[in-house]
Order: sequence, then C-alpha cells, then structure tokens
Amino acid sequence: MSTPHSMPLWRHVSIFAVAFLLAAGVARAQFAHSSDVSENAVAVASESSSSAGLPDAVDASAEPAAGGQNGRSGVYQHRSNWDHVAFEAGGGFNAPTPDSSSYITWGGNFTVGAGYRYDPHLSMLVEYQFIDSKLPAAVIAPTGANGGHAHIWSFTLAPVVDLFPKSSNDLYFTGGGGFYRKVTSFTDPVLSEYCNFYYCEVGTTTQVVGHFSSNQGGWNIGMGFSHRLGGVYDDSRMKLFAEARYLDVLTPAVTTSPNGLSETSVAADTKIIPVTIGVRW
Repeated sequence: MSTPHSMPLWRHVSIFAVAFLLAAGVARAQFAHSSDVSENAVAVASESSSSAGLPDAVDASAEPAAGGQNGRSGVYQHRSNWDHVAFEAGGGFNAPTPDSSSYITWGGNFTVGAGYRYDPHLSMLVEYQFIDSKLPAAVIAPTGANGGHAHIWSFTLAPVVDLFPKSSNDLYFTGGGGFYRKVTSFTDPVLSEYCNFYYCEVGTTTQVVGHFSSNQGGWNIGMGFSHRLGGVYDDSRMKLFAEARYLDVLTPAVTTSPNGLSETSVAADTKIIPVTIGVRW
C-alpha cells in the first residue's frame, strides 16, 4: 500500500479535480434552488399587492411630471461646468477725447477676454487689449521724424453686468482696471532692397528711429448692446456685441529726446474711447 508521500503527482491532481467538480455541482444546485425560492416569493408578493388594491412599484425610468426641475417638459437638464465659462473677442477703432487730441489721434484696437460667469447677470473677465493709435503732428514735428504711433497693451479685470440676460437683445455695463504699457515711437522712411525669385528692387519702408515707454495702471468704464445668435429654443449663448468705453491710461507727463532725436513733450494721462464689435459667449 502506498503512502500519501509516495502517491504520484497525477493522482493528487485527479483527486483535487474530482473534489472541485463535486463542490461546484453542489453550489450550483443550491444557488438554483435559492433563485427559484426568491422568484416565487416575489410573484406571491406581487399577486398579494394587486389583489389588495395596492399601487404597483414606481418605474424608476419614467420621466418626471410636467413642470419638473430645469426642463421644458419636466425633463431635468444637466448643466456642466462649461456653462460658467465666459469668453469674448472683438476689434474696432479708437477715438481721442477732446482733451487728449493734442498728443494722440485715431487708431484701431483688438480685445480678447475669458473668465467666469457667476450667474446670468454677472461675469468676471480677464481681458487683453492691444491699441494702435497715430500721433499728431504737434508731437512728431519737434523730433524731426516723419511719422509716429503709440502702442498700448494691457491686462485688466473687467466685470460685466447683463441687464436682460434671457432676452434676445441685451444691454450691459462693463469696466475695470489693471496693468497698461504704452510705447510711443517715431518713424522715418528708409531705403530697402526687396528681392524675389526673379529680380530685386529698391523701395522705402517705415522704420522706428526713436521711442520711449512707460508702465502704469489704468481704468476703463463703458456699456454695450448684445444680440443673441439663435439656438433651438432661442437659448444660444453666443452673442454679437457692440460697446464703447472711456479709457484712461495713467501715463506720466514726458519731455524727452528719444534715441537722439530732438526734444518733444507729451502730457500726462492717455484718454481715448475704444469702440469694439465682436462676439461673446
């Protein structure tokens, strides 16, 4: 008679497999019996509730009744975090105020902003704006240059208050303040050679021959009109807008000879009116 230690390996495996199959069969039979008992119990309970006049179980997949939360037909509409994201982009022109026309004239602007919409009435945007305006002859002539321009770029915080956010046509107020950098440049035409694949020629191009700059704070305030661009239920978030602001860049008064040019002077503060047309959502 062989001992367990001398039993071949294949016999150990065979005995283990047979024992596993027997255990699995018993477990399966017990599970099937339990399932039949559970189903019979549910059927008896259902018949009892029906005969007693009790209401059937509520179907969890049924739609809510009309007038439900945030729905046009009582259907709940989930609102994502993207509904709180606000964005704008636009461009336009700048006009000088009467008291600033002696040191800055007309030009153009570009604005882009993004931020957070707290509710339909209030948003907070971080705006970047670039302004390009010409200089008047009274500033350019003393330097001896032929032309000139002022470039202003800024980063500001700008709250936007919508008065009628659910209407197709809306009025809003905006404004804010932040960091402004102004670069005043003077230019002259210079001869330049242009070449392409076939030939070269000499022409003139505008080149900056002197400039000065300043960094400071500034503020703006204004109002605008927006029009909603459709949507299935006239609920699109994209709007066309047109706005005008009063802008005061708190630049210091300057008397300087930029890069060796003759001396010129510019008064304190740069006040202009940017008019911008674009899209918001």
